[in-house]
Amino acid sequence: MTSDQIILFCLFGAVFALLLWGRFRYDLVAFSALMAGVVLGVVPTESAFSGFGHPATIVVALVLVVSAGLVRSGAVFLITRTLVDSSRRLGGHIALMGGVGAVLSAFMNNVAALALLMPVDIQTARKAGRSPSLSLMPLSFATILGGMATLIGTPPNIIIASIRENALGEPFRMFDFAPAGVAAATAGLLFVALVGWRLIPNRGEALGGESDLAQYIAELTIPADSKHIGKRLGELDEEAEKADVAIIGLIRDGKRRYGRAANTPLREGDALVLEALPEALDEFRSALDLAFSDRDREKKLSAAGEGLEVVEMVVPEYARIAGKTAMGLGLAWRQNSLLLGISRQGRQITDQVRRTTILPGDILLVLCPKGRGVDVTDWLGGLPLAARGLAVTANDKTWFAIGLFAAAVLAASVGLLYLPIALGIVVCGYVLFRVLPISEIYNHIEWPVVVLLGSMIPLGAALETSGGTELIAGALVWLTDGLPAWAVLTVLMVVTMTLSDVLNNTATAIVAAPVGIQMAQTLGASPDPFLMSVAVAASAAFLTPIGHKNNTLVLGPGGYRFGDYWRMGLPLEILVIAVSIPTILIVWPL
Repeated sequence: MTSDQIILFCLFGAVFALLLWGRFRYDLVAFSALMAGVVLGVVPTESAFSGFGHPATIVVALVLVVSAGLVRSGAVFLITRTLVDSSRRLGGHIALMGGVGAVLSAFMNNVAALALLMPVDIQTARKAGRSPSLSLMPLSFATILGGMATLIGTPPNIIIASIRENALGEPFRMFDFAPAGVAAATAGLLFVALVGWRLIPNRGEALGGESDLAQYIAELTIPADSKHIGKRLGELDEEAEKADVAIIGLIRDGKRRYGRAANTPLREGDALVLEALPEALDEFRSALDLAFSDRDREKKLSAAGEGLEVVEMVVPEYARIAGKTAMGLGLAWRQNSLLLGISRQGRQITDQVRRTTILPGDILLVLCPKGRGVDVTDWLGGLPLAARGLAVTANDKTWFAIGLFAAAVLAASVGLLYLPIALGIVVCGYVLFRVLPISEIYNHIEWPVVVLLGSMIPLGAALETSGGTELIAGALVWLTDGLPAWAVLTVLMVVTMTLSDVLNNTATAIVAAPVGIQMAQTLGASPDPFLMSVAVAASAAFLTPIGHKNNTLVLGPGGYRFGDYWRMGLPLEILVIAVSIPTILIVWPL
């Protein structure tokens, strides 16, 4: 190996190790690796920021804005409004919601599709009196499967099309991914709806229409004039049991008292650490006349507006509050709101709620001025667990938004317009005709993904230029020497899937696609079946909650644990391989 190859392999090894560790955000890791590559001389200075102007990066950003416009126009609500039917059998519900999610994901960002459908699914579960854990993971998997079918359905497809253009002079077109993607998605949806959901552990029995998976760790404070001052903590158990609240601890002077501290006499300012549903928490607070965790801020909130409201939201990976505390973010003084509780399945919360670092997948209970729930949720970067009202929807622009987007897709599909230009025209149209306010445009772009792409593309190009991808491809060809074509593609898909299950699928596609091209060139075969195999495998991340953002999003609301995903995900990945390889070899022969 040359010195450049050694440096690049070390850089990629460091990137993979840091992404697996998860201590630092993936965009920071990728950008730091890019800077190190420039300093070490393996990435040319003039190419350092070429990834930020790369078509793949631009398309990913534009797709996110277009997705927001379709939601804001009411185009998607046209479908989802009719779906909440709690009387439908669970298998039928999963099939219907999964089918809609898959279709939406084929034409809009799959994270946006899940964010839109997740509140619908949770509402249906609550009305049916069942745990949302039985349907949220199938919905997540369905939206991932649907994204495989088109060029704009998922970032790996966009990246692979761009890599093909650089290598062969022509990118994949809009529906070139459809044969393999639709075959894998159809088989996957049938499996998920008929068999897969039965393999998911039921993480909670329904209680009065609410799942006990929605329990929060919260704090209520003993006010100065409380009649409970001087009582022992254990004396509150009877009222707690009536309200269906569990008292799990006590905080005094900012320090957690270990154990129940049942015999501790209560003082002014003591904070009770509770586990409860939102309704039970409010009932307990009212019955005992307790205060919220920040009494002074609560008084200001009550005096400033026409009342208070409580909102529930799930924290996605790219949220403003992810990796921060409510106190550190300034939620109280910036948004005049309080963090009441955190639901974090499978993890113990030992700090005060306000001082607890929020993680992706957490569900937050936030107290805010009445009517400001949507604004506070948007500011935090959370996704609401109740469907947004139609007041924010520009219903009179619905068919315009659908028509403009459909025209752009058609124009890009038949080669009349370059895809980034077509999507750019859609964005301009949405702004000019006020489908999407111009002030919101940049809020809908997932900047960490843009930085990840902009950083990894030059590193991937450097690995290919240095001959690093050729070395990896040679090793895989040697490993599969003498095996039939389907076995070679299977090995490539298994390796890619394994990477995608533990790494970001975008980074996986950037590394694996050039390897697929090199394997094809070494074998004297067409690169297209290899690229299609990488495209399907890079998106098929079903074994862990960290392999795809959608899996992370349902982690908290579904009450899942890390080890729950492989139960349905492993047979689904095997099925995807079994279905997609024959399809690829028929449509894209070697």
